[in-house]
Amino acid sequence: MYRLLVVPPVEDLTARARIRDAALVEFGARGVSGATIRAIAERAGFSPALVQHHFGTKDGLRDACDRHVLEYFHTQAEAGLDDHRLGEPAFLGTVYEASQPVVKYLARALVDGSPAAAAVFDEMVELVERYLVDRSGLTDARTRAAVYTATRLGGLVLHEHLSRLLGVDVLTNEAGPHVSRAMLDPIAPDPALAAFKPI
Repeated sequence: MYRLLVVPPVEDLTARARIRDAALVEFGARGVSGATIRAIAERAGFSPALVQHHFGTKDGLRDACDRHVLEYFHTQAEAGLDDHRLGEPAFLGTVYEASQPVVKYLARALVDGSPAAAAVFDEMVELVERYLVDRSGLTDARTRAAVYTATRLGGLVLHEHLSRLLGVDVLTNEAGPHVSRAMLDPIAPDPALAAFKPI
């Protein structure tokens, strides 16, 4: 058994957490510029005044969402390393399925630009780089790690198109292992990566 940061039921959340989670959904669907305080308040079941009381502005809400996303992915990476699960294809699907609002927020943030998206990308590159070594005839480990991570996160950004073409939501545990293997196929001939399935 391994640790997983699971989102508690809505009724167990504080008002502040419910507003943050509503913002994750709205920002993930419409971006920060397209989301409104009113829509976030309605989704959370509170008044716009209470949203502003807790977070001030949309920028304050985005900061809270960014911190939450960073904590989520950092916790999952640590759990995967500690429990030796990063190499299992099902791990990515489990992480995605445990908190789809977080994952969809990150997908949108990667397109729109966000401090959280940049930090998650950097952390993933560092994680991948740990598994790679410089080898004659190949680019350096840092470059390969960065390109590999960009490829994996590109699938996250384009998840709606992948899901449409494959006929299954690729952000669920059902499709995660299959999609993870497919993403690794183009680089499988490289012995340094053939057995590596960490993200």
